[in-house]
Amino acid sequence: MTIGTRLFTWWKGEQVGTDRFGNRYFVEKGGARRWVLYAGEPEASKVPAEWHAWLHKTVDDVPKVASPFAQSWEKPHEPNLTGSGAAYHPPGSLLEGAARSRATGDYEPWRPS
Repeated sequence: MTIGTRLFTWWKGEQVGTDRFGNRYFVEKGGARRWVLYAGEPEASKVPAEWHAWLHKTVDDVPKVASPFAQSWEKPHEPNLTGSGAAYHPPGSLLEGAARSRATGDYEPWRPS
């Protein structure tokens, strides 16, 4: 966070909660603004759904526990790795050596007549 965000949070903010990733959520005294201070790298995809709804004023109540709408088939959060060394590169990508396995016979290249 920047020094400006830190000062604004100290001066006008009131912490209302934290999530399982360690992100801290604040509301401006008077309730006009809501914001998050990220734990670690600032990445918007680290905000759980219940806190996202609160930040965007879809719900008024501060989430007390994890989302009551969580499903058993939902996967845990994985950070967005785009632009990092661990980003996904499909086979044949220039960043993966530009080599891919040969076609298995279901591919027929176009040949001009």
